[in-house]
Amino acid sequence: MKNKKVDINTIIGYVLIVGLLFWMIYTQQDNLTEDTPKAEPKQTEEVQPQSQDKSSIAQPSESQEQKIPQIDSIKNNQLQNLKGSFDYANINANDEITTIENEVLQLKIANKGGQVVEAKMKQFDTYKGDPVFLVKDNNTKFNIQFQDKSGRIINTTDYYFTPELTQTDNGQRLSMKLKVSEDQYLEYVYQMNSNDYMLDFDIYSQGLKEVVNSPQEPQLNWFLKGFRHAKSISYENRYTEIVYQYEGDKDDYTGQGDVAEEEDSDVDWIAYKQHFFTSILLNDQPFEKAKMISKNLVQDEQVDTLYTKSFESQMPIKFKNGEIAESMNFYYGPADYKVLKQYDRNLNEIVPTGWGIFGWINENIFIPFFGILSGFLGNYGLAIILMTIVVRIVLSPILYKSYLSQAKMKVLRPEINEINEKHKDNAMKRQQETMALYSKTGVSPMSGCLPALLQIPVFYALFQFFPSAFELRQKSFLWAKDLSSYDTIYEWDTYIPLISWVYGNHISLFPILASIAIFFYMTMTTGQNMQTSQPGMPNMKVIMYISPVVMLVFFNNYASGLSLYYFISNLITIGIMLVIKNYIIDDKKILAKIEANKKKPKKKGKFAKKMQEMMKQAEERKKLNNK
Repeated sequence: MKNKKVDINTIIGYVLIVGLLFWMIYTQQDNLTEDTPKAEPKQTEEVQPQSQDKSSIAQPSESQEQKIPQIDSIKNNQLQNLKGSFDYANINANDEITTIENEVLQLKIANKGGQVVEAKMKQFDTYKGDPVFLVKDNNTKFNIQFQDKSGRIINTTDYYFTPELTQTDNGQRLSMKLKVSEDQYLEYVYQMNSNDYMLDFDIYSQGLKEVVNSPQEPQLNWFLKGFRHAKSISYENRYTEIVYQYEGDKDDYTGQGDVAEEEDSDVDWIAYKQHFFTSILLNDQPFEKAKMISKNLVQDEQVDTLYTKSFESQMPIKFKNGEIAESMNFYYGPADYKVLKQYDRNLNEIVPTGWGIFGWINENIFIPFFGILSGFLGNYGLAIILMTIVVRIVLSPILYKSYLSQAKMKVLRPEINEINEKHKDNAMKRQQETMALYSKTGVSPMSGCLPALLQIPVFYALFQFFPSAFELRQKSFLWAKDLSSYDTIYEWDTYIPLISWVYGNHISLFPILASIAIFFYMTMTTGQNMQTSQPGMPNMKVIMYISPVVMLVFFNNYASGLSLYYFISNLITIGIMLVIKNYIIDDKKILAKIEANKKKPKKKGKFAKKMQEMMKQAEERKKLNNK
């Protein structure tokens, strides 16, 4: 380090810097002193606005007090000018939603249109595990169309209702008023009771006769697009349709197709059925007429479609002394036979149990019986098996008669083959000889068909029962996760032309088991009589192979509960037939009885005589034609 020495240049520098600083301070003070009088006005201008702002906050307080009444005055003038017009309702409009709910159902009603914009089932889920919504995301519209005095068309969905929610002893009451003035309005009243899918829905008006064109009937329009809720959209869509009651106790449906349309009079209720769920509009006084339109929205079943069908109904409403007074009901809930039947409005007809004798069997036998079994066992798969066992035991006498007839035909087979060979070139003679043999032995080929025909009502009734049984929905058994839908052991995503369209993109095991059981059953029954088939009759061997294949393909997308029934039913039938064949029916005894019948003189009945005469006449005409 160098020794410190006095540096004159440094001292001079410090002195100059200090002197410069003092000079700058001095000159700045002089400038401030000289500019003060000139700056005052400027400062006054800056400060003054602030003081004016403060005073203007106190006086604008006055000016605002003067301004607000002016706004209110403008609104009041608008309200006064719009009184008696539907536009009056939209002056203080807002898009609020009011929720009413109970233990099973939640509804959201919008101010705009006063209509239900969301209906949620609180106790049910879709196949994906999401809540079941019947109404959501603008999939519905409930509109009343008027014509006012000026001829303008008024749609209630364009206007805002004023809500008023109150609690009742048993639920909630929501009043929605579309106000034309404070004492003139159209009112929707929703009354929801505890633990109920049905709610009261009343439409009233007050003072509308002074506003609307009374001779022109209001038109009620109810529109809804049905959401997909099930795994198989094709299967769900098959049971999705409009069902309605008209002319007292008649019921009908729109059916399937891209567009289906029906129109009837005196319509009590209209149901938009979505397989296991339904939305229903009921009227205490039937609609004079109603037009129902159903449109299929599923264009490609391989696509994950959101909607199944769209439904629309158009009904005129009657004015009563220029006003509206309609007492209605809305139902949002399961298409469950037992739930719907308790309302005593024939709503159980929404569930397709079958027509005539088939519906009677389901409603009076299978539905109550299955309810008892499932409640007792607590397992719906076991309930199906037990019900199948009972049904087959009850039908076993019919099965015995059918098998006995087949056994008799089997004994007669050598003689029938001999007749066929002897008169192979003469069909008329062959038929006469065969009928004579049947008459002489007391055997009738029809005796085997009649018992089979008696089983058809039971077969068809169960075919209707299982796809409509709400109890089976999402109930599992063995590998089947849902007995109301198909069971899957293997599935694929790739679309295979024709196969995917006919068979689907999955393999169900219960239909395979049922098809195998049907094949063995037909081998035991049809197979033993194949040689007795007459010329011109269908080839029973072909039918024996085709039937299981049809079963395999057709039932692959059907309810696994139905396939389970047919599988168990055919197994039991095969077992009963083996018992009958090996322990009850003796071919030797049957042959002995037939031989004894041949020796007995037979008195021909009127029908047999008539048939014999007709056959003789036909044979004589044939001889004459050949000459």
